[in-house]
Amino acid sequence: MPCKTRRFSGKEALDWRMEPIVPFEPAAADEIPSGPQWVSQIKWDGVRMLVYFDGASTRLVNRRLRERTMQYPELADARCYLRAKSAILDGEIVAFDAGKPSFHEVMRRDGIRSARAVPAAARKIPVAYMVFDILYLDGEWVTGRSLDERQRLLGRVLEPVGCVRLVGNESDGAKLLDVMRAHGMEGIVVKDLSSTYAIGGKDGRWRKIKVRRDLTAVVGGVTYGGGRVNALLLGLYDRQGRLHYIGHAGSGRLTARDWAGITAAAELIRVPECPFAVKPPRSAGAVWVRPLLTAKVRYLEWTPGRTLRQPVIEAVVAGSVEACTFDRLDDAADVPAD
Repeated sequence: MPCKTRRFSGKEALDWRMEPIVPFEPAAADEIPSGPQWVSQIKWDGVRMLVYFDGASTRLVNRRLRERTMQYPELADARCYLRAKSAILDGEIVAFDAGKPSFHEVMRRDGIRSARAVPAAARKIPVAYMVFDILYLDGEWVTGRSLDERQRLLGRVLEPVGCVRLVGNESDGAKLLDVMRAHGMEGIVVKDLSSTYAIGGKDGRWRKIKVRRDLTAVVGGVTYGGGRVNALLLGLYDRQGRLHYIGHAGSGRLTARDWAGITAAAELIRVPECPFAVKPPRSAGAVWVRPLLTAKVRYLEWTPGRTLRQPVIEAVVAGSVEACTFDRLDDAADVPAD
């Protein structure tokens, strides 16, 4: 049966003696490794969370070592889903929108700072805890054991009830990545079954492979740092020919020479007026440019605010700005309504 919501008081945190740890992080990769020792799991696009259970009290702490027990009362009593005297679980808290994980929705829960707002938020934005590892069990650290063994331990002590679920393995990483791509999800994490758990570590024994999309956007403005352009303000045209801001990006594959070239070009096409239909937020210090340059951009998904999440610049060229429209996007159906 589902756990009942448990109210969290600040006094419980004072009784806790175990120091939170920084979880093991996967390294970014472009290719899926092959071999029988590799398994793949869904990358859930949620909030990384460790559950600490001492046999009586439960504490939730995120990867940045910040307390989050108050925000998730449905997970605040590990006795509902653990058959253990004590344990530390590793997993991801996920919220869903239209049947798929939504980072925007889970951040609405995670960002709550008032205990009075939690009950209503818990009803409006239900979450699931996707558990994929165990670090400590019945008074013993198990981080030195292989992932294969840790998963067997986890399968014995975790009861997947209510909002708590056990993450499964897939042997065919390429097939799982194709499924993630087809459903517009974030990607996969590929793990070596022989890997021990490196607290605070990050290496290629765990690898994250993200599904990214791409588009060509118009450059409507730039920002400067140290006398050189360091970011681009991007836009797309609607059917009426209005340019709409879709985000800014300053990272990617551009070299120092590329940025120097963009800086020189921006100086030639500066304009006093903002070319976007609505002035972008946080645009103080931006320099507007005539929309003549285009940028090839990779991104993860569209946010509810109709901007790109995690845009990365692939190239900047003098292209056909007329083709940079919402209608011509491969994922136009996924773009939130204006």
